[in-house]
Amino acid sequence: MPALEDMAWPWDEPPVCLVTGSAQGLGRAVAEALAQRGATVLISARDPAKAAATAAEIGGAGDLRPLPAGLDVADRASVDAAATAIADLRGRLDVLINNAAAYVDWAETATGADLARSRAVMDTNLYGAWNTIQAMLPLLRASAHPRVVNIASGAGSHADERYGLSSRQGAAASYGISKAALLALTATLAAELTSTPVIINAVDPDLTATWPGAETMGARPVADSVPGIIWAATLPDDGPRGGFFRDGQPHPW
Repeated sequence: MPALEDMAWPWDEPPVCLVTGSAQGLGRAVAEALAQRGATVLISARDPAKAAATAAEIGGAGDLRPLPAGLDVADRASVDAAATAIADLRGRLDVLINNAAAYVDWAETATGADLARSRAVMDTNLYGAWNTIQAMLPLLRASAHPRVVNIASGAGSHADERYGLSSRQGAAASYGISKAALLALTATLAAELTSTPVIINAVDPDLTATWPGAETMGARPVADSVPGIIWAATLPDDGPRGGFFRDGQPHPW
């Protein structure tokens, strides 16, 4: 994978990018990196005030704009309103990064799971991305080089040796199952869209230090997880489709 500063845009003009859940953590870092490279980046959060504050805090990085309304990916009406706002602002969307995610806790198991909480995780991690792709697809089709990046996880992989489905003794059940489903959605959509310019892939950012104490679990700095996402967002037109990648390399699932 090339260095972040060496990744080339496939677009003739600055792309319009939407990063869901970008008011904090990894989403914020990805949004800032895109803006630093000349993109127009739409900051989104369920609370529009948080999106506006984040855009103001990192606005010096480039053209960062808060969505004028809150974006709750689990609420289709909210997602549709966001699509309408982007259509009014720019008329197209070049890059969609589905970063928003939910989690119960590490100790949760499938046998003991509160299924109401589990459904809430699925509504964000799976159906939230599905909602957003469906709603944004007309805007993506208006782009010459549309890209979709689903932020998945090794927790949804059978083969990830540290955090995979077979490596956690059943822990973090809802999260892992939802991310496995997101990988299946990615492959399915990529197959459907294979004859279109829309390139969709999933990325595992690896365990990333987005919460206090994460480093004690072996999480790496946020900055180390950003380049692999930018790589997937800037793939050339003949780039891979429907894959799962970590740091620009195929990751088994």
